[in-house]
Amino acid sequence: MVEVIGDNPCTPGMQSYTYVPDQLIAGNLQLVTDTVDIGGANPLVRGTILGQITATGVYVLSVQTATDGSEVPSAVLVDNVTPGGATVRGGIYELGIFNQNRITFDSSWTIPALKTALRPFSIFLRDSLQASAS
Repeated sequence: MVEVIGDNPCTPGMQSYTYVPDQLIAGNLQLVTDTVDIGGANPLVRGTILGQITATGVYVLSVQTATDGSEVPSAVLVDNVTPGGATVRGGIYELGIFNQNRITFDSSWTIPALKTALRPFSIFLRDSLQASAS
């Protein structure tokens, strides 16, 4: 004989999520962020190196050969954005230590040149530390 004790519509269950860090942050230096206007025609991904256009204050992908102020890299993008030719609000890192192997930057730049250019803004690029294989 089966005895029904009560009607419980809740079914026990469990969900599991795994956090996989993207390894963009490479040190324990306090991160400083801000919300700014971000522009450009193409989508930008987390970790993109940005420069600020002097006339408008809008942040765009830093291109070393630009002449509008954005040739000076001064920020790292916090999250993916899709400006689509307009400006959108987005987060930037203004200070921190970042993994040079996880940033995105224009091909006009090299890692050594970016390290030097970002240093005055207290943005530091570091290589990731790896354990010896032996």
